Amino acid sequence: MRMVDDAERRARLGRRQLLAGGGRPVEAVAGALVGLHATDPASVFLAARARVPGLATADVERALYDDRTLVRMLAMRRTLFVTPVELLPVLQAACTDEIAARLHRRLVAELGRSELGDGAEAWLDGVLADALAALEARGSATGTQLSSDVPDLRRKLVYGEGRTWGGEVSITTQALTILAARGHLVRGRPKGTLVSSQYEWAAADRWLTALPEPWAEARARAELVRRWLVAFGPATLDDVQWWTGWTKGATRAALAALGDEVVEIELDGGATGLLAATDAEPVEAPDPWVALLPALDPTPMGWKARDWYLGAHRARLFDRNGNIGPTAWSDG
Repeated sequence: MRMVDDAERRARLGRRQLLAGGGRPVEAVAGALVGLHATDPASVFLAARARVPGLATADVERALYDDRTLVRMLAMRRTLFVTPVELLPVLQAACTDEIAARLHRRLVAELGRSELGDGAEAWLDGVLADALAALEARGSATGTQLSSDVPDLRRKLVYGEGRTWGGEVSITTQALTILAARGHLVRGRPKGTLVSSQYEWAAADRWLTALPEPWAEARARAELVRRWLVAFGPATLDDVQWWTGWTKGATRAALAALGDEVVEIELDGGATGLLAATDAEPVEAPDPWVALLPALDPTPMGWKARDWYLGAHRARLFDRNGNIGPTAWSDG
C-alpha cells in the first residue's frame, strides 16, 4: 500500500484546490471543487477570487445571473452551495432529494401540532402547489410577494413558547426552501448588495436555459464521491461521510459502486486513505504559494480530520458550530 504523507497531502491541497496558481474560468473552479460554499454570500466571490487572479465581482455575477452557468442550491450537509449547472442533477439526486423529503416531513410535523392535525400534509401540499403556480405567473418574486399572492404562506409557527427567545415565524421561508430543494425553484438575484442573503426566487424551468436530465440516486452518489476524491483526496471514509452528510452505510455503498476507480493508501499515523485511481501517482510540491481564504472556504471545510493542515490552530479557527472564519495559508 502506497504511503501519502502529510507533506504530499499539502502539495495536493495546493494543486487540487487551485491555490498554487490558477487562471480557470469561475465555472471551472466551482466544478473542480464540487461547489463553492454559499451560506455566506460574499464567500462565493472571495473563494473564486482567491483562485482566479484578476477575477472581478461582475464576472461571478455574470455567471450567476446573466449566463446562468452557475446556480445556488442546497446540497451536501444541507448547506447552500454555488455549483455549475451541469453538476446540479448530480447534487440533486445524491443529496438534495433526501434533504427535501426531510424538510417536508419536519414542517408537516410542526404544522400537525396545530389545529390542522392529521390534515397538515394535505394542507401544506396545497400551499406548495399554490406558491409554485404564483411564481410561474410572476416569473420571479420575493417571499414577501409570494406570501401576498398565497396568504397561507403567512401562517405562523410558534417556537419556544414561554421562553425569552421564543416567538412566531411564518412558514414562507420553509415552504419555499422545500420547493427549491425539490428542484422547482432557484435562488436568483439578491435583494440589495452581493452580501445579502435574501434572494428573488425563480421557477427553475424559466431561470435555466434547459433543465439537465435527472440522475438516479446511486449513480449520482458514486459520481459525487469520484469528483470529490479528485479534488480532496486522499481522504478517509469518515471524511467522505462528513462532507456529504450521508450515513455510513450510504457512504460505503457509494464507494463500493466505484469499485477499482478508488484505491487505498496509507496516511501519516497509519490510517487508511482513499484516492481516485486516476490520481494515485505521487504529486510534487508546487512553487511556494500564499492564499487568503474567506470564511467557509471549501478548502478548510473539506475534511473532517483537519490536524494535517491546521495543526494546533484548529480550536482557534473554528467556532462551536464547526464553521471556520477567514484564514491565511502558506504552502498548505
